[in-house]
Amino acid sequence: MGLSDSEILTPASAADAVQAFGDGRDVTVFAGGTILMPLIAYRRYPRGGRTLMLGRAGLDEISQDGRVKIGAMTTLAALAGSGVEPLATAAGDVADPEIRAQATLGGSLCAPPSRGGPRGDLQAALLATDAEVCCAAAGRERTEPVEDFLAGLDGEPRLVLGVELERPRHAAYLSQRRRHSHSYAVMAVAGAEVADGIRVAAAGVAPRAVRLRAVERALADGAAAEQAAAEALDGLEPEDDALASAWYRREVLPVLVRRAITQLRGG
Repeated sequence: MGLSDSEILTPASAADAVQAFGDGRDVTVFAGGTILMPLIAYRRYPRGGRTLMLGRAGLDEISQDGRVKIGAMTTLAALAGSGVEPLATAAGDVADPEIRAQATLGGSLCAPPSRGGPRGDLQAALLATDAEVCCAAAGRERTEPVEDFLAGLDGEPRLVLGVELERPRHAAYLSQRRRHSHSYAVMAVAGAEVADGIRVAAAGVAPRAVRLRAVERALADGAAAEQAAAEALDGLEPEDDALASAWYRREVLPVLVRRAITQLRGG
């Protein structure tokens, strides 16, 4: 089973992509291919339906004239060199140059968890920056907070066109990963000082990245980094997977959070 079993759609603009996507039923969106190509190689690609190839849709631009706008097809390599933190550091931390040259912002945002562990290494950074997702559903474009977008990934099909965000005053990003393994991060923590305060998010402790609201509340109350980091596991129940054990995640997450807070505060 592979692309030959699917109707191939190659839109030449964002508007064409929205029209081709329609209501999203029986549509597989092909961005950089770093998740889908292994499925093709192992003959697990969905049979039939339509495949929407976004490589020619013009969704690969980064605009930093005021509010930052990043197209869904922007590669992680381009994002790593953009200077938009903490996204640039998060993107530059992913896998290796070959993967970063192919993987895209939209793919990372929408990446579902795998049987081997969590995916979507940019999700925590996007949550920390209070980004908004520009997307289309049932032929209509809309913008929604990234937190709402992630919460609805298992619901109505949506086509990501890009994200928008205000450049944070200060930002931090830290990850725990096995170097040279070409794998996703075991865990990652991102923090950003935005207009309404400090936001902190973590990936690798749930199926998708989550905000650490207890940490944010502690920081708003003036807690020291150590005190705020002690709240990191509030409401979270990490699980064992192929990348790490639940015990390991519980032990390491507060350490990453403390270090991220220290970075945010100029340490």
